[in-house]
Amino acid sequence: MTRDDMAALKKWFGRTHRKPLILRGARQVGKTYLVRSFAQEQGLNLAEMNLEKHPELKRAFLSKNPPTIISEIEGVLGKKITSEHTLLFIDEIQAIPEAIAALRYFYEELPDLAVLAAGSLLEFVLGSHIFSMPVGRVSYLHMGPLTFLEFLDAADPFGADELRSFSYKSLRDYLHGSVIPESIHERLNHRMREYLYTGGLPEAVAVYLETKDVYQVSEIHDSIIQTYFDDFSKYAGKVDPLLLRNILRRMPLAVGQKILYTRFSEDHTSRPIRHALELLIQARLVSKVIHSDANGIPLGAEMDESVFKLLNLDAGLMNRMAGLSLVDIRGLSNQRLINEGALAEQFIGQQLLRNHDINSPLFLHYWQRSGKKGNAEVDYVIQLGSVIIPIEVKAGKSGTLKSLHQFMAEKHTPIAMRFDLNPPSVQQISVSLHDKSVVNYPLLSLPLYAVEVSNTAVRKILEELPLGSSPR
Repeated sequence: MTRDDMAALKKWFGRTHRKPLILRGARQVGKTYLVRSFAQEQGLNLAEMNLEKHPELKRAFLSKNPPTIISEIEGVLGKKITSEHTLLFIDEIQAIPEAIAALRYFYEELPDLAVLAAGSLLEFVLGSHIFSMPVGRVSYLHMGPLTFLEFLDAADPFGADELRSFSYKSLRDYLHGSVIPESIHERLNHRMREYLYTGGLPEAVAVYLETKDVYQVSEIHDSIIQTYFDDFSKYAGKVDPLLLRNILRRMPLAVGQKILYTRFSEDHTSRPIRHALELLIQARLVSKVIHSDANGIPLGAEMDESVFKLLNLDAGLMNRMAGLSLVDIRGLSNQRLINEGALAEQFIGQQLLRNHDINSPLFLHYWQRSGKKGNAEVDYVIQLGSVIIPIEVKAGKSGTLKSLHQFMAEKHTPIAMRFDLNPPSVQQISVSLHDKSVVNYPLLSLPLYAVEVSNTAVRKILEELPLGSSPR
């Protein structure tokens, strides 16, 4: 499978002053596969060491002496490690936390050796170990599940080529009158529903594409979920594993909802629930969508961290825990797919989290208002350069977008977006509000599957807007 993160590894490897790189992300997102593929593509000698399988190496890492560490790893692997054309890969680094601290000495004493580490649930380990972190001596790369475009590359290379062509060329063209052929549009919507079922975890995707056996995919999902639960048990002295499991089990019902801690456990107070939830967020198993007043940039300057929604790591795992099958997802009408089960909101959020132009790897933003002026909520608010863009994930005509109208009237941003299952379009909205004022703005509507390329369309529209134009 082709991963977009491969480009980030190439950039890291080519740096003059290269630091050890830590790949972070939940289990099963493809960290080890990515490193092996990278080493093969670059023609590097891969020296791979899984620390979960070799706890005896703890003493070597405690020495903080790179030659000693290298010598011990060579003894285990049975081969010589040199700086030239070699990639030292330390997998499951969380199993020996002292190895994380030792990375700084590789940077200082063996700068020519490419060192790459990968770990999951690092926050569970770091929170209970006292040692000097290699601040400024390591780099980080956050990995998540496959995006829809990555899924499409694996599932339908011909379709992927057409979508990528549409993404970077035809997306501009359609703004001038071109359209997506209906046959391609329907095929991409079909693939998108398959993605909602399989999710983006590589093993589940690979088995589905090879066998089309939904029962095998469900077994893989179950196995991955159980692996997460088993990991929680390793940290029983630091956080209640049963609470972590309860939160993860109930996550499918939480998507799109303002979070109340009692939603996750009736047997715990808010404090332990908050602590457990923060650990899951830092471990990338859960992501926050935090309220922002969105009056200006950066959006984080006006966020209220006590008001938030949540996203699951992966749509496939979410739907498996919710009991939805591929037959269920295919059988949903377009209207129900958008408005029931928060499937579309999870899908859009999961793709937005991988968009490095607009977000941190930990959270997104949304907007809500309550009070005398009435309640309103916009599913997502993103920042693209200096422009704030509200996003609705809904079906229906423009007249149903009451919250979006309210946002545009209050914030005066130059453009709004909507994602649904229809072909792309641009509408000029003109709506009278309850106070008799009128708001005018361009609304970019895109199909769900085009979320990863929406930046291109937005920039094109902004270029064509009159200078200084805004809703009024």
